[in-house]
Amino acid sequence: MRPIRGVSLLTALLTALALLAPAAPAGAEDAGAPSCAHRDRLRVPGAEVQRSACLTDLTTAGLAGTAYTDIADQAGLSARGTGNPSGVPGIQIDGYFPDDSRLNATHGWAHDSQFVIRLPARWNGGLVVTGAPGTRRQYSTDALISDDVLARGFAYAATDKGNTGPDFFTDGRRPGDAVAEWNRRVTELTRAAARTVRQRYGRAPLRTYMTGISNGGYLTRWQLENHPDLYDGGVDWEGVLWTVDGPHPLTSLPVAVAHSLGRATDEELTGAGFAAGSDFLWPYHAKAYWGLTQKVFRAEFDPSYDPECPGGTAGRTVEEILAPCASDASYDYAARPRSVRRAIARISLTGRIGKPLITLHGDLDALLPIGTDSDVYARMTASRGRGDLHRYYTVEGGTHTDGLYDVHPDRLRPILPCYRAAFTALTRWVEAGRVPPASRTIARHADGDPVGSCALEE
Repeated sequence: MRPIRGVSLLTALLTALALLAPAAPAGAEDAGAPSCAHRDRLRVPGAEVQRSACLTDLTTAGLAGTAYTDIADQAGLSARGTGNPSGVPGIQIDGYFPDDSRLNATHGWAHDSQFVIRLPARWNGGLVVTGAPGTRRQYSTDALISDDVLARGFAYAATDKGNTGPDFFTDGRRPGDAVAEWNRRVTELTRAAARTVRQRYGRAPLRTYMTGISNGGYLTRWQLENHPDLYDGGVDWEGVLWTVDGPHPLTSLPVAVAHSLGRATDEELTGAGFAAGSDFLWPYHAKAYWGLTQKVFRAEFDPSYDPECPGGTAGRTVEEILAPCASDASYDYAARPRSVRRAIARISLTGRIGKPLITLHGDLDALLPIGTDSDVYARMTASRGRGDLHRYYTVEGGTHTDGLYDVHPDRLRPILPCYRAAFTALTRWVEAGRVPPASRTIARHADGDPVGSCALEE
């Protein structure tokens, strides 16, 4: 397969096969720093294994090439030229909670439910929690989220969601168990991180925020619906929508798979919700996303549909992993047994958020079409009488991963600057009562600095 610039998935899949993270170079730790006094006394409640380190810089600028982050697992998520802060000293705790699955090989642990908690020397009283996007691991949003919130003074915690990689669907006994575990692991980490923060700083967090991208955005929605007591608000970046009757990926992706196999027309693809203006992105998504995403989530929720594909693994080579199951081109969720709906019902969203939420979604998303995802979720929150707690910003020219901006700078706009503006707006909303601008479309401007700035207001 010919390499494509800006590709996130191919690099991430190859990295997932690695057994060990690189060792930390000399000088990465500063065990004698006053800001790290008594770090060995910190205990993450419920953790089976934990390791703490006093680091001179908790951001990716200081951790790149060490065992404290994984740059390859972040591939493609941000645009080239994105600026990130650095120079944030503090304590990092890596570890895992008890689990019986072994898909995450980070640190050579071969153990799932891995987490990272970062505690900056200068703390603003807050905590930010996230779960990995896609099937990535706990360091995948270090550059997107961790660097920025640490520089603002927040403590930070991230989880691998309890299962990782393209074979995540093999975890659990019943259909839907793997995704249900994602939600449970975020709740577990949020509670444990809050108590760890209290140990470190002598008081509990004043504010706790949930946030994430893609599957992490789904987790944000679910947590604010089901555990609003744990959080003060959240930012959802193109979260996956799961509803019992649809829409969801298993109602849109079969047409995409059929299109990639030459069995569906462009008109049928747009009829399934894919924006006509995103057609220049379809060839890449056909190679890197559609087939894989459909087959692994169909295997997660509906394993009886085609037991032979993917079977016990999504594949053993990159080509096998990315290849679609031909049967998925004919998949009809509406015709499937009620048991499939019951599996999705366990993890579905309702729109009944209990704390302020800001959603961002690109109008050229070619994996999670905005018309069958965040547009629908915005209507769901309104129908539940929660519209006053929700702001929704459509990013014109935004697509699922910002790395594709490097390939199409004349057609796309990175969402990360808008995400950071949204996080600022959320904290002002929660902490100062400054209501964010009304939900709207953020125009893609040809001038300015699309990689470095974004204004939520007109």
